[in-house]
Amino acid sequence: MQSTGPKKIKCAVFISGNGSNLKSLIQFSKKKDSPLSIELIISDNLNAKGLKFGKIFKISNKVFNYKNKSITEKKIISEMINKKIKLICLAGFMKILSINFIKSFKGKILNIHPSLLPKYKGLNTHERAISNNEKYSGCTVHFVNSRLDSGKIILQKKVKISKSDTVKSLAKKILIQEHKLYPKAIKKVFSL
Repeated sequence: MQSTGPKKIKCAVFISGNGSNLKSLIQFSKKKDSPLSIELIISDNLNAKGLKFGKIFKISNKVFNYKNKSITEKKIISEMINKKIKLICLAGFMKILSINFIKSFKGKILNIHPSLLPKYKGLNTHERAISNNEKYSGCTVHFVNSRLDSGKIILQKKVKISKSDTVKSLAKKILIQEHKLYPKAIKKVFSL
C-alpha cells in the first residue's frame, strides 16, 4: 500500500497585485515536503494579475469588493469555513484586515513585508530605506496581529542596499528573497 504522506494544511492566499509571491507559494505547495495545500486565492482587485495563477494551477479564486468592509469580511470568513481553510498567507494584499477578522483566525495569518521589521511598517518601504541611507533592507515574514506589521517575526532576510540602488532595483532584489523566505518561514511555523 502506498502512503500518501502527511495531510497538508489547507491554505488561502490573499493578493492585490501581480501575485509573484503567490506563484512561489503555489510552486512550494506542490513539493512533497511542503505542509501546504493552496485551496483558494482571494483578492480585492478584479484586475490583479496574480489571479491568472488560479487559472493556470486550477485553484479557485474569489474577488471581493471592499465597499463595505464588515460585510465583505463576513463573506470571506464563511468562504474560509466552507473550504476548511486553516492558514491564510497574505502576499501583497493591500487591505488592512479588521480586528474581528484577525481574531477569527488568531495565529493562523502570515504576512510577508518588504522591510526588516520593526523598521518601515506600512507602505513605501524601499523609498524610506533609501532616503534614510540605510545600508540594509530586506523582508520579514510575520504573524498578523491587530497592529499593522507588528506581529511576531518568524524569519527575516537582509539585503544590502548598494549606492546605485533605485526604489525599483531594491524592490526587485528584495522580491527575489521574498520568494525564498516565505516558504522557509511556513516550514518553520509547521515544524514548531
